[in-house]
Amino acid sequence: MEETIEPEAPAAELERLLELTAKGDRDAFSRLYGRTRAAVYATALTVTGDAGRSEELCHDAFLRIWDYASSYRPRGTPMAWILTVTRNLCLMELRREKRGATLTDEEWAAIPARSDASAEDREVLQTALGKLKPDERQIVVLHAVSGMKHREIAKLLDLPLGTVLSKYRRAIEKLRGIMEGE
Repeated sequence: MEETIEPEAPAAELERLLELTAKGDRDAFSRLYGRTRAAVYATALTVTGDAGRSEELCHDAFLRIWDYASSYRPRGTPMAWILTVTRNLCLMELRREKRGATLTDEEWAAIPARSDASAEDREVLQTALGKLKPDERQIVVLHAVSGMKHREIAKLLDLPLGTVLSKYRRAIEKLRGIMEGE
């Protein structure tokens, strides 16, 4: 049977569907899904900016809605609650990803071993670099650590030279702020 996406349902209907979902009613959950899926996906897409990832997070949001439907309290609108669950899940996932951002073994191998760099210094560097966006970190490592010229990096990454220079400058400013404790 082909899935149909129904127009946005009135709040009272969504509240009733959430109530039935909290009691384990799979049919009610299916109807809730059909009525809210487009809005949940749009919210995930807005937060992540990635269509494929938004599909996964949309699925995860509905699993969470199934698990926590009993915690819904009709103080606001049910749609606001559903979208808040979705948004919080997406933000939590982005934070988890950001915390896990570390240098790859290849990137660490490219950093020359210095006798005056302690294990603690390397850990501080690892943490600071992990707070950069992946493209910023890549440009910093290629230039500052591997010694590539900005023009070479632009050619390698197929980016305009101005983009590489501005990303590098912003990344260095971020690193400076991180290292100075801002």
